[in-house]
Amino acid sequence: MPACPICASAKTVKNGRIHNGNKQRFKCHDCGRQFIEQPNKKVLDQAIRELIDRLLLERISLAGIARAAQVSEQWLQTYVNEKYAKVPQQVQVTPKIRVG
Repeated sequence: MPACPICASAKTVKNGRIHNGNKQRFKCHDCGRQFIEQPNKKVLDQAIRELIDRLLLERISLAGIARAAQVSEQWLQTYVNEKYAKVPQQVQVTPKIRVG
């Protein structure tokens, strides 16, 4: 059995397969973490994130941005939601100074 990637414990057991059935899933008895042996998770670099930000400003559909940036629509929706949560919801308006 593979060691846990979080706590390095050897107390792991088989815990089914991933959603498409291709890879074996494991569970750590010590920390409860579920994992697979060789994940193929792709970390996006900053250049791709900046491209996605520019495409969002162009008001292109999320499906179109996902195709252009070669990311999943689900990942893109999560990314957009995180960006939106960081934007202040209150608008600061300063009154105009009237001359005269």
